[in-house]
Amino acid sequence: MYIFPAVIGTPWCAPIKYVKHGSVSCSAPTGQQHKNVMGTRCKIRCKQGYETQSSEVVCMASRRWSSNYACQEVRCPKLNMPVNGGYKCSDGSYFNSRCEFFCAPGFGLKGQKTTTCQHNKAWSAGVPTCVDMDPPKIKCPNLKDKWAEPGKLTARVTWDTPEGVDTADGILTDVVLKGKPSKSNFPEGLHKLSYTVFDRAGNKGSCRFTVRVRVRRCSQLFAPDNGYMNCDSDGDNYGATCSFKCTGGHELSGSAARVCQYGLTWSGTETKCSPMNINVGVRTAAALLDQFYEKRRLLIISAPTAANHNYRFQMTNLQHAQCGLDLRHVTVIEVVGTYPAQIGRIRHTVLPPGLALQLRLLLRISQRSFQMVLVDKQGTDKQRYPFPITAAELFTTIDTFPLRKDEMVLQQEAGQTCHS
Repeated sequence: MYIFPAVIGTPWCAPIKYVKHGSVSCSAPTGQQHKNVMGTRCKIRCKQGYETQSSEVVCMASRRWSSNYACQEVRCPKLNMPVNGGYKCSDGSYFNSRCEFFCAPGFGLKGQKTTTCQHNKAWSAGVPTCVDMDPPKIKCPNLKDKWAEPGKLTARVTWDTPEGVDTADGILTDVVLKGKPSKSNFPEGLHKLSYTVFDRAGNKGSCRFTVRVRVRRCSQLFAPDNGYMNCDSDGDNYGATCSFKCTGGHELSGSAARVCQYGLTWSGTETKCSPMNINVGVRTAAALLDQFYEKRRLLIISAPTAANHNYRFQMTNLQHAQCGLDLRHVTVIEVVGTYPAQIGRIRHTVLPPGLALQLRLLLRISQRSFQMVLVDKQGTDKQRYPFPITAAELFTTIDTFPLRKDEMVLQQEAGQTCHS
């Protein structure tokens, strides 16, 4: 029988003297001196971070070791690339390689920023995600103060709607305005507005701006004494018009209407209401009464003598009601006595005897007894009284006149009243 030379114990496989990054321990078959004869077994141990194809190799009849015994560096599986991001590694996927993740502009890292390849071929941390965390940006308009238009207290304000910018994927879902929209009329004052923009991740960015509307105003006007003032718009703003009227028995001087101009001054001249100048030098009673037409009501009190009981009672009663008479635009005319010794007067102004006689004849007032005649502003004989009446009764009657009701509204708005 032929025996293969290798069994004699001659060297057969290449000797394993050194394993880089590891160590080797061989044992030959019993009684064999060389540790590379056929049947020799070698155990391979690699340093941490290294691995071998097989932990034990055997010298085969083919004069080759049963497998590769080199210690190769451990390699982890290739990392996945995070969406909207990436990573950089110190040594690829090999053992102890440290990889650092990063995200594209506008995205933030969610998870571990770094991971290391371990000896067990696993990464120390999973792949993080890149999340849109940065809020979008929006720039609000910068508006100058607006002035209200003539005769108005508002201004129309226009601006271009700002566009938001998203630093991540560039996609915005909504832009919301808090406040009045562009091209609206804003009233006088400071108005705060804001825009808010949202991206797909729900992040929001805001900006704020203000709209200030100013109104050009003149100095404040006041109603003249014994007169009324009625203004449109806001009463003192550019373009506003104020008109004036005098109470009954007063005549207007100056401007009947004044306008607030661009230069913040009032047009025209100061308005005054002066007591009407009664001309008692007229020739007829009709000419005298015409001076009161649409200005004053008349209460003509006639008595045969100044000692007349009814006359004295009536005048005493009216002395304490002068405010109420003025409030109702009533002028009292007294005619006392019989012609030619009769005396007529309007307060402290004395009427010529002939004019006083004509007044009695025109109004058909008897000289022999007490009598009162109430004449309205249109010259109409409204009421006759054969006996004295109280001021309250007189005022109640006058307050029922249609024109008087309009006067009362104006006086109430002007705050004109009698406190006693």
